[in-house]
Amino acid sequence: MTATTQDTVYQGRVKLVQPLKGFRTGSDSLLLAAALQDRDSGEALELGCGCGGAMLPAAFRLPGVRFTGVEIDAEMAELAHAGVAANGFEDRVSVEADEASHWVKTHENRFDLVFANPPYFEPGRISAPGEGKTQAYLESLDLAGWIKTMVFAAKPRAPIVMIHRAAELARILTGFDRQTGDITVLPVASKPGEEARRVLVRGRKGLKRGPVRLLPPLVTHLQDGTASPALEAVRRGEAIDW
Repeated sequence: MTATTQDTVYQGRVKLVQPLKGFRTGSDSLLLAAALQDRDSGEALELGCGCGGAMLPAAFRLPGVRFTGVEIDAEMAELAHAGVAANGFEDRVSVEADEASHWVKTHENRFDLVFANPPYFEPGRISAPGEGKTQAYLESLDLAGWIKTMVFAAKPRAPIVMIHRAAELARILTGFDRQTGDITVLPVASKPGEEARRVLVRGRKGLKRGPVRLLPPLVTHLQDGTASPALEAVRRGEAIDW
């Protein structure tokens, strides 16, 4: 049985049950949750939800929305279930232990919002992940397949939101451009003047191609290493205005 810890985000208002070793919730998950635009109703899907590090904060932020998380790692899915219960979200948040592209086959055009923090590393390209991190860092789908799966599950015109490595932006935009429109890219940099290491990308299913909006970077830390006002707002549970 995986050793776990119970932690909180959003100043103690959201509980997470996480593995003691392995992939744990960090800024990427909170940035993804904050990147979801406010809405009062509908259904949202997170593919690769892990222990719920983005989905549970998102469910707190958007109390009128029903959430489904799909996670290939059965143990992580169980931790997500535990997090759902710890927050009292059982009436509107569910978790499915399954591979993403397999699960969505029976859920085409269902969701009003689809979001993901896909695995960042492909097998054979980067050194082996640390203990407990294999599923979080190795792709079960390539990035193009991941985007295609997200789009498949979304309703027409529904937003698709992803956070990923900035180095993969060309691949991300290739996938988005084929299947979405109204594409917006928000780079995320660690400090002022540094290159972006992450990107948030949003598109809407089925819209016509148009100019890609590239926004000024969101900077997460000041030069002295302290959290920036933007990151502090994300940690409080505020939405990113983009």
